[in-house]
Amino acid sequence: MASGSKKAVYAAMVGNAAIAVTKFIAAGFTGSSAMFSEAVHSVVDTGNQALLLLGLSRATKPADKQHPFGYGREVYFWAFVVAVLLFSVGAGVSFYEGVHKTLQPEPITNAYISYLVLSAAICFEASACYVALKEFNRVRGTTPVFRAIREAKDPAIIAVVVEDTAAIFGLIVALIGTAAAQALDMPVLGGISSIVIAFILAGAAVLLAVETKALLIGEAANSALADSIRAIVEADPAILRANEILTMHMGPEDVLVNASLDFRDGVESQVVEKTVSDIERRLKKAHPSAKRIFIEVQDRAGHLRDQTAAKMGAET
Repeated sequence: MASGSKKAVYAAMVGNAAIAVTKFIAAGFTGSSAMFSEAVHSVVDTGNQALLLLGLSRATKPADKQHPFGYGREVYFWAFVVAVLLFSVGAGVSFYEGVHKTLQPEPITNAYISYLVLSAAICFEASACYVALKEFNRVRGTTPVFRAIREAKDPAIIAVVVEDTAAIFGLIVALIGTAAAQALDMPVLGGISSIVIAFILAGAAVLLAVETKALLIGEAANSALADSIRAIVEADPAILRANEILTMHMGPEDVLVNASLDFRDGVESQVVEKTVSDIERRLKKAHPSAKRIFIEVQDRAGHLRDQTAAKMGAET
C-alpha cells in the first residue's frame, strides 16, 4: 500500500508543479482572477504532496526507546497539516483574490490562453486523479466509495483523491467563469468564480481534516479485521471466550491488537503459555498488519469488574 500511495503522490506532485507554472504565466497574460486562484491552488497542492511524501518517509523509521510503537502516525500528522494548508492558504488566498476582483473587476484579456491552459490542466489533473483512484479502488474492493473514504486508514491516498477531485471541479468553475465573463462582458464573474473555488477547496480541506483527525487521535481497525481476530481466537479449544478485542491503527499498515481472553477452567499454565504464543502466530499470519499483539488472560467476571471500576472512575 505504501508504494501505491507514493506512486499516486509523485504523479500528482509532478503534474501540479508543471500546471502551477503554466497557470501563473496564463494569469499574468490574461488578468484572470480565477486563473490566479487556480495557480495558487496548484502551488498548494504541490507543497501538500511534498509534505505527504515526507510523512510517508518518516513513517518508515524503526521504533526506538522514545517511540516504542514506531513512527507510523507521522503520515497522519502531515496529512492533517495538508488539510490545514489547503484551507488556510488555498481557500484563503482564493477567497481574498475573489473578493478583491469582485469589488474591483478587471477585464480578461487573451482569454483563449485561459481556455487552452485550463483545458490542458483538466486533462493533467484527471490523469493524476486516475492514478490515485486506481490505487484507491484496489484497496477498497467492493466497499462503497463514501464508506471507503470514511474507513480508509491511509490518508496519503485519500488526500490525493480529495485534492485532485477538488482541483478538477475548481478548473471547471474557472473555465465556466472565464467564458461567462468574456461572453457577457462581466469581469466580475471571474471574481465570483474565485470565491466558488475557495469554497470547493475549503470543503475538501474540512473533509480531509475530519478523516485525518480520527486517525491521529487513534482509530480502531475496520470491523472485519476485529471480527476475524475474534473468530481466530475463539476457535482455539483452550479459549472459553474473548472478553474484549481492542485494535488501533499506529499507521496505515500497522495495527495494535489488545485481547482479553477467558481460558477454560482447569487449563494448566504451560498450556496457557503455548496457546498465547500459538494465537499470536496465527493472528500475524492471517493479518500481517497486526504488528503488535498483547494478550491478557482474565476470567470474565474479573474483566467485567475492571470495566465497571474504570467506568465509575471516569464518571467521577
